Amino acid sequence: MIKNNLLLTALFTAACGSAFAQTESFDLNSQRGEKQDVNMVPGKQLDHHGIVVNPTPHNLNMDMQTWTDLSAGVKLIDKAGKFTNDIDFLKQNAKGTPLTIVFGEKQAKKAGLKKMVSGAYLLTVDKKGINIVGYDERGAFYALQTLRQIVESPAAQGKVPALTCNDYPDLPLRGVVEGFYGEPWSHQVRLSLIDYYGRNKLNEYVYGPKDDPYHSCPNWRLPYPPEQAKNIHELVEACRRNRVDFVWAIHPGQDIKWNEEDYNNLVNKFNLMYDLGVRSFAIHFDDIDGEGTNPSKQVALVNRLTKEFVKAKGDVAPLVVCPTDYSQLWAKPGPDGPLAIYGNELDPEVQVFWTGAVVCSDLTKETLDFVDSRIKRPAYYWWNFPVTDYARHIIMQGPTYGLETDITDKMTSGVLSNPMEHGEASKLALYGVADYNWNVADYNAIDNWECGLVDLTPEAHEAYRTFAIHSCDTETGYRRAESWETNTFRLADFSQKAYNDLYGEFDRVEKTKSTMERDCKNQLLMKELKPWLEQFELLGKRGKSTLKLMKTFRNGNAQNFWNAFVANRMTKEARAAYEKHKLGTMKLQPFYENAMDDMAQEFFKNLTGEVPAFYKGMGTYPTLATTQSKLMFDNDSTTYYHCGQSQSTGDWVGADLGTVRDVREVKILQGRNSVDDVDYFDNVVLEASADGKSWTQLTGELLKTYIIHWKGEPVKARYVRIRKAESEKKSWIAVREFMVNPTTPESLNFKVESANLDAAMFGFDKNPVTSFRNSGKTSFTVVPGTKAYTMLLNVEQNGAVKFNQYDKKGKLLASTDINNSFFNVNLNNKAAKAEIEGNVEVFEVIAK
Repeated sequence: MIKNNLLLTALFTAACGSAFAQTESFDLNSQRGEKQDVNMVPGKQLDHHGIVVNPTPHNLNMDMQTWTDLSAGVKLIDKAGKFTNDIDFLKQNAKGTPLTIVFGEKQAKKAGLKKMVSGAYLLTVDKKGINIVGYDERGAFYALQTLRQIVESPAAQGKVPALTCNDYPDLPLRGVVEGFYGEPWSHQVRLSLIDYYGRNKLNEYVYGPKDDPYHSCPNWRLPYPPEQAKNIHELVEACRRNRVDFVWAIHPGQDIKWNEEDYNNLVNKFNLMYDLGVRSFAIHFDDIDGEGTNPSKQVALVNRLTKEFVKAKGDVAPLVVCPTDYSQLWAKPGPDGPLAIYGNELDPEVQVFWTGAVVCSDLTKETLDFVDSRIKRPAYYWWNFPVTDYARHIIMQGPTYGLETDITDKMTSGVLSNPMEHGEASKLALYGVADYNWNVADYNAIDNWECGLVDLTPEAHEAYRTFAIHSCDTETGYRRAESWETNTFRLADFSQKAYNDLYGEFDRVEKTKSTMERDCKNQLLMKELKPWLEQFELLGKRGKSTLKLMKTFRNGNAQNFWNAFVANRMTKEARAAYEKHKLGTMKLQPFYENAMDDMAQEFFKNLTGEVPAFYKGMGTYPTLATTQSKLMFDNDSTTYYHCGQSQSTGDWVGADLGTVRDVREVKILQGRNSVDDVDYFDNVVLEASADGKSWTQLTGELLKTYIIHWKGEPVKARYVRIRKAESEKKSWIAVREFMVNPTTPESLNFKVESANLDAAMFGFDKNPVTSFRNSGKTSFTVVPGTKAYTMLLNVEQNGAVKFNQYDKKGKLLASTDINNSFFNVNLNNKAAKAEIEGNVEVFEVIAK
């Protein structure tokens, strides 16, 4: 399931060619509605006494005083001959400790298994040896995975304690869907993941990468090329070894024709996959529009395939289908809705996917009640976590949570995780998905995460933990807690203790990359994390230097501070690199952004006695209070603030001007573009207020207006906003620019001349963080009474920069070398014009 309309457009354009004409009206972005609440991770870390089993067993009793030494090996007694290749973690020895494995319903009943369900097992270790009884082959295999984890635990060291483990899964379907948009997993990563599924008792892998053209359009009707077919067969065999069902999914809905020819095309493709060893199939009708969305025809197709393919073959599992209405946000709820049609007409053996309240959402009884009552079966929960195809600059490494722990198999048949395109880095989340599915009531999210870090990187788990705890949140999508152990602070709240604590954390952040490069043996993981680890190291350095800069600011030396401030800014290239691979977005990077802004504003106030023209975002969307809103004020129309939340009538986005000002002009650019973007208020009013309570309308209702430009008699206001008037639109809101009283040549009381006059205005806008690049000469007339100038610059080494003074006739009175970024100069009493000459970045020219 995709979460971004621009990405969807690009993908359909690339993958479907001329078929895109059918999809251009499809707007999934308008159907999004993730809440922006950030809930804390539930649970607490436990002491496992050196033995961790994942997923958490229902009944595990160990006698830590009685141990069996397995260093001499085990004697395998495998009556079914199924498990010889599954005990590679133990040495085999005909004279070793007996390891007996049996399975079957009859044996399970005799042994007293707690539940007679697929995957259940009884594992016992006593003086006589090790005994395993599985309800089925899969259950016996799972018992071996439990034994493996105990034997390989730090406390075991080649021994195993006396124990009884009578265990079973709560949910029958426990899996992973490769169903994201973006680069599909490599064959190597897929194989690595399948082994991981088996070790953690996951039993389904749904193969459905959106960017596999032979899974979706345009080539779903065609056979896989030989090399790809060979790889799929290898995946099927790897799944069999790990007792995982390989489910091959097809996504035909965008261009399917409801006729006999395409039915035969579908059956033929299923037969081709059957010949590769596939015995489980899914049909996805998600993220489409047009004729393919017809629920009655979808149901008729699935029912016919069930009768003529699944049951005719005899060894094929019941089908799984993803409906077009896969989310409660836009699902038609009535008795004639698509889900009700599924419930009334779809073969009862067919499983139905469901993503919950919205595309990315928590698993709750409420949403399951909604869907189950309509489809008349427990839904198969497609959980869009830790997927990041809507936030590809993020790599999700936080805990797996958002799953209610009183869910039963009567409510859902299981939870299927849709991971990131970074398969190896997704294992940390899947460790939790496996645990939850197996033992719902005992799921402990924070403890699972702590154990998962050690499981994935035992040699470097402390460094990995530092990385992971600061790489959790999506910023605007499915929000996650991040950096919850770190306390940041603003300039006004500076204390030595707060400084020391935060400096220590930034120091750990800076060292993480080198530590993991040295110690982590998981090279597939390191390959995926590499660009983020590089940015993490820079983030640590940036945080430490910012803390030091705070001390410099507090020491009060203006020149030292400004020089260090300029050096601590992120370059355009550094910022672009960070935006591509972001982390620390909830606390660490905002600390840097806020600290730099706080210092710049206070510095300007101290120099001038004025409140700088530095504006802050505000409004009904929670993310406006974060540094994300700065993108509205960066004077760059290619960047934008994006709310991440469905809009409603009365919502608003505004600017706090810092103090009451005479507002004379407002220019706002809505949307990610001004042509056809869906994310804007399509009925909007511009308003201003001095107190934030009483608002004055500056315009009437503006319909379908991307560009709002108002000029008029000055209005006393501290706050300016755009408010959504009555409208049915539910998409997000994006704002590229929010300009109030933009500095223009006409707004100044002196004349400026420059090769790029518009850019030069940033040197006179009373905002110390905006700047322009002077590459020749910029001159400005001297306002009578001006005695001196203070200039905030960025003077680079070896730059020949001068400050020139001229009289009324243009005669040069003085020329002074500018060799410091903080430059003070007294004026000649005859000076009528001043000039900056040379290649230099100019932040602010302050007349004294």
